[in-house]
Amino acid sequence: MVSPFAWFKWQALFKDWRIFLDGFSVTLISSALALVLALVIGTIFGVLGTSHLKAAKGVNRVYVEFIQNTPLVIQVFFLYHGLPHIGIMLPVFTIGVLGLGMYHGAYVAEVVRAGIQAVSKGQTEAAYSQGFSFWETMRYIILPQAMKTVFPPLTNQAVNLVKNTSVLAMVAGGDLMYRSDSWASNNIYYGPAYVVTGLLYLSICLPLARYARKLERKSEVSA
Repeated sequence: MVSPFAWFKWQALFKDWRIFLDGFSVTLISSALALVLALVIGTIFGVLGTSHLKAAKGVNRVYVEFIQNTPLVIQVFFLYHGLPHIGIMLPVFTIGVLGLGMYHGAYVAEVVRAGIQAVSKGQTEAAYSQGFSFWETMRYIILPQAMKTVFPPLTNQAVNLVKNTSVLAMVAGGDLMYRSDSWASNNIYYGPAYVVTGLLYLSICLPLARYARKLERKSEVSA
């Protein structure tokens, strides 16, 4: 029986290395764009979650609870299969970025909300006494202080987001997992394909994870 890691299979992979490089590039770009979207969504909904208005808090809870309690795959499938039925046709890459950004935006919102609540209430009261509005207080006083608390968990979210880009493979997203699986299916060389794919994901996630732990240790020391 031929080994799943036979040398000729590795040779075939090295010959087609551009396929993996293209997929890796798509994974990097989609990760970066989805992370930016998640940070924007998460910051907005995180701030809403700390508002004194019940309606704003309600919007925050509905979004967070719905997104966090439904699988990412279903959300991406809805964007991929559902939107065309209402006349909205989006490129697969856009669907991936949108799905990942919205999904991780819900987790970022909780991180931001917790970070804001960790800032002393006296800071908010002092800002109001100086005539700052709610959004001015958040922008100039609270969020800059909350960043120190939320940065380590945000880095962990970035790691999870990179790994979750593999869901694009289920809608032919052209990402690393999709290119790897397609190549392996054509050649029946699954062993080398999945080993290299795992190492490529590791090359992104491991440095981020180590950086997150470093930030956590630093924040514990300074606390």
